[in-house]
Amino acid sequence: MPVLSSPALPLAHATAGGDAERWWELAGVLVLAGLAAAYGRGVQELWRRGGRGSAVGAARAAAFAGGIAAVVVAQSPPVHRFAEDSFTGHMIQHMILLVVAGPLLAAGAAGLPLSLALPRRARLSWSRLRAGAVGRWLRGPLHRGIVVGTSQVAVLWFWHLPAPYLSALGHPAAHAAEHASFVLAAWLLWSAVLAPGRHRLAGPAAFLLLFATGMAAAALGAVLTLAPAPLYPAGVLAEGDPLTDQQLAGLAMWIPMDVVDGVLALALFARWLSRQERRTPGDRELAPPPAEEVTG
Repeated sequence: MPVLSSPALPLAHATAGGDAERWWELAGVLVLAGLAAAYGRGVQELWRRGGRGSAVGAARAAAFAGGIAAVVVAQSPPVHRFAEDSFTGHMIQHMILLVVAGPLLAAGAAGLPLSLALPRRARLSWSRLRAGAVGRWLRGPLHRGIVVGTSQVAVLWFWHLPAPYLSALGHPAAHAAEHASFVLAAWLLWSAVLAPGRHRLAGPAAFLLLFATGMAAAALGAVLTLAPAPLYPAGVLAEGDPLTDQQLAGLAMWIPMDVVDGVLALALFARWLSRQERRTPGDRELAPPPAEEVTG
């Protein structure tokens, strides 16, 4: 690709232009604050109607707050400076958004609280959208699993191709879009397996979804780790030993995503097996009774 032979570029946020970057950072803070306020307003309304813990329990509310905090940590000065210094640091920043913030936000079961916080007209429009043909199709667990799984893989691979990655480094708007897409894709993916309700994927389907997306992330991590030469211009990678920086970045993606996806996929599958066992106990006599018992 032509970008591989481009001149050395300074890292991430150093190229972004101070004023524009600060405006995008302010926009991010306002979005997070508005999201947290809307969620809190919706939870408060649910608890007012049905009592504390109604529809959204305290653990789910705490998980959502943890997801917001994880996004803040990913943009905090220490992580920000680490991301400026190396490709590995930037990858760790991405992993915080993908494997920490996304699952926690999904566990917060934000759909109902956020819809309650909308103005009445917007809430009616959202209800009509959900009731339409596309909304009904997307509410199907299998369809939703395919859409969110494909979106997660596409977002992950796209932003780590050299050309889009360099665009995000040089343009604050692209960089904000990159991080927002990571959070949104992970949020939607994990909502398919962690959100409450009958639209959540069952154990085997959830296992296959997380396994497939984990393998796609592992493939990208393997490309970065096992490549014999740097895949990005020198300015993207740490000075001194750029290949090592790229390899460490690949491992920073490969290991956390595989561990989180694998552990939670197995946990969901084990929970599904346990529920199946309770419905059909292993010691239940499934064979027909002897003939003498029937005739007698």
